Amino acid sequence: MMGPAHSLSGAAAWLGVGAAAAALDHPMPWPVLLTGALICAGAALAPDLDHRSATISRAFGPVSRGLCGIVDKLSYAVYKATRSAADPRRSGGHRTLTHTWPWALLIGAGASTAAVTGGRWAVLGLLFVHLVLAVEGLLWRAARMSSDILVWLLGATSAWIIAGVLDQPGNGANWLFTDPGQEYLWLGLPVLLGALVHDIGDALTVSGCPILWPIPVGRKRWYPVGPPRALRFRAGSWIELKVLMPAFMILGGVGGASALGFI
Repeated sequence: MMGPAHSLSGAAAWLGVGAAAAALDHPMPWPVLLTGALICAGAALAPDLDHRSATISRAFGPVSRGLCGIVDKLSYAVYKATRSAADPRRSGGHRTLTHTWPWALLIGAGASTAAVTGGRWAVLGLLFVHLVLAVEGLLWRAARMSSDILVWLLGATSAWIIAGVLDQPGNGANWLFTDPGQEYLWLGLPVLLGALVHDIGDALTVSGCPILWPIPVGRKRWYPVGPPRALRFRAGSWIELKVLMPAFMILGGVGGASALGFI
């Protein structure tokens, strides 16, 4: 899928988690629901770090473009080192390492560890990166028409305000993980979810997604998981734009309303 659909699906997924958490008597304070939805929307772009033309490659200028190049080479090296005889030969690393469940677990755990051990500046950094990505995904038309600096300023200002709100008693810094020293441990959850939602979205397209690696399927270690061919679509097609994106908006609205107790 394309960037806007990925971000919408990420936000909708976290709002759905909010509804489930409320049903299980672990309701999210509204700042957690909002912040998690934005982080998940941004994290749903992150697996495309292996693609130099993806939305994330433009988000932070030369820094993100250079990082995408490094991740592309790393992913390609891992693919070559672990492919089976049945896996096809490739010339790049797109839709390999960063589109797997181990990668999703790694970045989710990394985000939680950074938030807990790195203090306020680590939390602000995580919020800034994912809020910028959320703007690039959810408000992509406005982001394309604006300068990068304005988008970065919006991300930095929003991160500072949101962190201040979350720090207030009862607003969710210690949601779900309540022991002393576990504040913001939950920040890794929307990061993990965003990556997995991205992979599921890509699995619906004609190329599929090797989300199960390194678990072999048949004779392939990088098996492109997906529905039957007749049910797949091309990225950016009318199905994505006219069917899936409106569906994500509706599902997100229902999930958010349920999470906040309106329905």
